[in-house]
Amino acid sequence: MARPDKAAAVAELTEQFRESNAVVLTEYRGLTVAQLKQLRRALSGNATYAVVKNTLSAIAAKQAGVEGLDAQLAGPSAVAFVTGDPVEAAKGLRDFAKANPQLVIKGGVLDGRALAAEDITKLADLESRDVLLAKMAGAMKGKLYQAAYMFTASTAQAARVIDALREKRANEEQAA
Repeated sequence: MARPDKAAAVAELTEQFRESNAVVLTEYRGLTVAQLKQLRRALSGNATYAVVKNTLSAIAAKQAGVEGLDAQLAGPSAVAFVTGDPVEAAKGLRDFAKANPQLVIKGGVLDGRALAAEDITKLADLESRDVLLAKMAGAMKGKLYQAAYMFTASTAQAARVIDALREKRANEEQAA
């Protein structure tokens, strides 16, 4: 590649590193063009998948301030730049890797923290953000109902005690 082409490629990769909230590095050796197209389609909406040159990617990652990819940039590499939900992108990569063992997840970076391949698998095992938020909202709603019951239970119990005392006095006055 000529020098201006390399500079343009590095600038483009740097921009992608900056715009993404997570990066997953994979090895694609043995995958066909049709399989790569299928993977890109599976990741669409959450990530873009690009085959990259290791040296240009290392330079772009340094310029973007992304640490922890240098050791993983060896052999044929492709990068999934995650702009959507990192959990959904990790699930897409994990599921594709199960169906196509030629795809090897090397590692990545999430929110500035380097991830190993096992960490990405753990991330893929998480439920989606929407499901986790719904579970948290349900738990909070349950606690609010418990608190409301506790507050109303004590006032209702106090009302019953006062009513019982009133009836007892009325009975005592009638007996006397």
